[in-house]
Order: sequence, then structure tokens, then C-alpha cells
Amino acid sequence: MAAPRKDNVKELILYAAEELLLTKKLSDISLAEIAACAGISKGTLYYHYKNKNEILFDITDKYLNEQYRDLIAWTEDAAKDTSLHRLIHYVLERDVSTAGMRLHLFYDAMMGDEQIRQKLLARYEEFAHILAEKIAERTNDPAPDYLAWLLLVLSDGLFLHQTLGNPLLDIPAFIRQSETYLTSRVPQV
Repeated sequence: MAAPRKDNVKELILYAAEELLLTKKLSDISLAEIAACAGISKGTLYYHYKNKNEILFDITDKYLNEQYRDLIAWTEDAAKDTSLHRLIHYVLERDVSTAGMRLHLFYDAMMGDEQIRQKLLARYEEFAHILAEKIAERTNDPAPDYLAWLLLVLSDGLFLHQTLGNPLLDIPAFIRQSETYLTSRVPQV
């Protein structure tokens, strides 16, 4: 991803923070380090963000909004096969491949950051709702909400095992098996 231009300082700050988060926990990153990485003064950073949580909130919104937009765009693309088995594959594969930022969000939420926890829970609710809606469009499943939550929980579990580097779990094969297993048990439209 190319660095944002200097005329959008907030984007520079977010980009710098995301770059630093690739190798460090948020608690180990100082605002001075973010400012230096962004090529701006600490005063400029403080003009836009009062603390690291505000930066993390914006990164969270950016990350989750992107995932939401991508899901909507993918499911509404008439040129794509968006049948149930492809939807399952897309959600699991996409969630596992973009798990890096989620790890920071989970960590902060589990360490007691109530605002991040509430933000994550609200987004899970949004994702579960849209997934249930898309599942209902593609199946005669009487419990699309259950299947939506199952996919979200499964994707989080897969991302944790990927992060742990579990040698006993072939994640791409597991995704394919899940796709086959789940679609064989859900009545199709």
C-alpha cells in the first residue's frame, strides 16, 4: 500500500500507525514514534488525535468498513458466482487472510478497552446481520442467523490457529471442507 500524500495528515497518521502495528503492539508504540513514522511533528499529531485509542478507533473503522464494503460489493456482483458455497469460502478465506489488524483489536478488547470491545461487538452484529441476509437470499435455511454466526466464529478460530502457526491444521483445506460440509446440510433455493 502506498503512503498517503502529505495533504491528508490523518491518512498519514493512520498509515504510519498501521505500519508500526505490523511489528509491535499498540501499547509498545508511542505517539512520538507514530509522528516520526508519519513525517509530522507531535503537535500536528495531537491536533488530529489526542491519544492512541483515537487512532486505533479510526484504524478499526477503516478496517471494518473496508471489509463490510468488500462483502457487499462481492455479494452484489452479478458477474460472480455468489452461491452459498462461494459465500462460505469468501467469508472464511477473506477473514483469515485479513486477520492481522483484528488481532490488535482483540488484544486491546481483551485487555479491558471497553470502547474497542463495544465497537467490535457492534460490528460483529452488523456482519452477522448482512451475512444472514445474504444466506437467506441463497438458501431455504430456516436459521440463517445461526449459519452467519457460525461463519464468524469459525473465521475467528481459523485466524487464531493461523496466528499460532498450527502445523496440524491445513487452513485452505479446512475452508474447502467447511464449504462442502455446510452446503451439503443447508437447503438451497
